[in-house]
Amino acid sequence: MTMSYPGEPFAEAVGEAVQTSTVAVRLLLAVADAVRRAAQRKSGPEHPLPPTDQALTEAAGDLKARLAPDVAWMLMSSPDWPIMARQLVALRRAGVDLERFLPRVGDIAVSVRDAVLSDSARITTERTQEWARLLRATMPAGPVREAILASPTWPEIAAAMQALQERGVDIRGVLAAAYAEGTGVGQAIDRGLDAARRRADGPSRDSVRSYGPLTVGLDLPKDLDLGDRRTALAQLGVSQTENACFVRWVYEALPGREREAALLVNSRPWPLLAARMARMQDDGTPVRDRLARLMRDRGWESGPVPYLVPRLVQATVEALHRPTNDAVPSAAVVIDAARASSATAGRPPSSARDAERAGPEHTAHRARIPKPKPGRSR
Repeated sequence: MTMSYPGEPFAEAVGEAVQTSTVAVRLLLAVADAVRRAAQRKSGPEHPLPPTDQALTEAAGDLKARLAPDVAWMLMSSPDWPIMARQLVALRRAGVDLERFLPRVGDIAVSVRDAVLSDSARITTERTQEWARLLRATMPAGPVREAILASPTWPEIAAAMQALQERGVDIRGVLAAAYAEGTGVGQAIDRGLDAARRRADGPSRDSVRSYGPLTVGLDLPKDLDLGDRRTALAQLGVSQTENACFVRWVYEALPGREREAALLVNSRPWPLLAARMARMQDDGTPVRDRLARLMRDRGWESGPVPYLVPRLVQATVEALHRPTNDAVPSAAVVIDAARASSATAGRPPSSARDAERAGPEHTAHRARIPKPKPGRSR
């Protein structure tokens, strides 16, 4: 079992952060156990650690009762868990109050994990942002440029550009040649895909059901598949680096609500939310400021637990769409947002059905909106 975070580079960083945090907890427990042994030797023989089988069950109950589920899982998944379990049980039997001790252990684990994760995200962002700016300045907006930025190998591409520049190569000239070649390749592939689309049935279920306030101004691919996270992000023009950044912003916007943040970024509509954030970011909209509304307006906390994820998605759509003056949205906007983010939404409006029958390569959103400004093409 592994923690689920979208984006391979970000998932690797999370794995490293979790491993580091459990090492820190292991150090803390080793120190506490050394102090316990020394204290017991002052009044007699020290008590040995309890048997592993008995300690595992007993310590697991203590962790599940006194720590957040994700922190408890993180510690019990560590290879050092058997020895940590024996040390925890020995501390409790020696008189240590685990109701006070364990929450502090959990806080240490989370703080170390978040510190490592933040540092990893910062390093990755700093290494690629400069090259992303150069790419946007050199290549015209379009499928070639967005394909490069959305590629899962974008960090490797940026590293190659760095290596070429260090050797005195004219990067802008290389990018111009790459654009010309990429355009030719893209056109050839598009011709083949167009023929296949003409033989295919109508748009995918996800493409039809995604119509709503969240997708206004976005180009929804006809074969959108939200069940394939990596493919959906690429279809919507969101790079893995951008996606990792948006995931981090959600966690920052929900301090102390790591479980809810994980539910949101792992939800099925997340690629659409990420695409909306990317479009807003390109337009200069303060996305992080709008996400902060999730903690100011916590109506999503109320309601049946099984429907928490739809409420979180709806609240995020509302937070992103609400004007800068922070006015409360109308009931119609909230209802439309809920319908757009629901996995069980009904048929699209008549204009969407007309677009479905028309069958273009990318079914443009038919809502009456101002023409998008030049820039990111989604």
